[in-house]
Amino acid sequence: MDVTGTGGAPRIAVVLPCYNEEAAIAQTIAGFRAALPGAAIYVYDNNSRDRTMDVARAAGAVVRSERMQGKGNVVRRMFADVDADIYVMADGDATYDAASAPALVARLIAEQLDMVVGARTSQADAAYRAGHQFGNALLTGMLTQLFGRSFTDILSGYRVFSRRFVKSFPVLSGGFEIETEISVHALELRMPVAEIATPYFARPEGSVSKLNTYGDGFRILRTIIMLYRIERPMLFFGAIGGLLALGAVLLAAPLAMTYMQTGLVPRLPTAVLVTGLMILAALCGFTGLILDTVVRGRREVRRLSYLAYPAPGAAMASGLEVPTCKADVGCDAKGPESDHA
Repeated sequence: MDVTGTGGAPRIAVVLPCYNEEAAIAQTIAGFRAALPGAAIYVYDNNSRDRTMDVARAAGAVVRSERMQGKGNVVRRMFADVDADIYVMADGDATYDAASAPALVARLIAEQLDMVVGARTSQADAAYRAGHQFGNALLTGMLTQLFGRSFTDILSGYRVFSRRFVKSFPVLSGGFEIETEISVHALELRMPVAEIATPYFARPEGSVSKLNTYGDGFRILRTIIMLYRIERPMLFFGAIGGLLALGAVLLAAPLAMTYMQTGLVPRLPTAVLVTGLMILAALCGFTGLILDTVVRGRREVRRLSYLAYPAPGAAMASGLEVPTCKADVGCDAKGPESDHA
């Protein structure tokens, strides 16, 4: 099966979010052009203060810009603007192995998956620092506990998507927590996904990481909790209500014993507090129940939006010929209407 974006293969777009990657972007573009010679390569610059845009344009990529700062904002713009059958997303810092792209794309098409994650295998100590590995493992474990299943590398920026994933994904994150949101979106809609181990290299000389270990780690943790509140409201608010009810019962036990012995309630403020806690617990329970109904409706709408697009490789399986991307001009835009005409 030809997955390089030539002949009758699906239209492939390589999308590269960039910020101050003058030293690495040309190498990144060259790597993906060699691996996927028929793919359109897009570089989305995010207010770089160096010559990233000029270097990327000279290397033959389609260069566009996003003024809202943050990787999540760039991904939102890329997914909205670029039209293709398969999307290969990586960072523009030459740390991800472009030569692995055909294997990722082939797996997506062969098994009609919606996302294949390039799980990072460090090739140098400086590439994937121990602190980042520990943080990734911690956040991955939390995601598994909260959502029941997860990936081994939820923070990998190297991913291949189907068209129906990209066009049904409402990007809400603004920064580096976008990878977490992508993972949760796939888990919530129970999409068919896979992981393939890929090499992860150190940055070229002159390229500097923009990741803030503690700041971005906290934002990712906050995103996981927020998404859990949004996607699992019954469990989230039910847990809060349960803690409030437990506190009320513990406070009420001595009052009940005193009342049974004397027929009096000597600590009226405590009794009022117990009543208030039980009311709050009941409100939390009802809030979770109502929001759970709303979330189910939203999930059905998202699922229907996702199913409006064909699975990757479906057009090839049915004998339909798919237009080819040109690396220098991009892809002809065709919406879902043309897919189902």
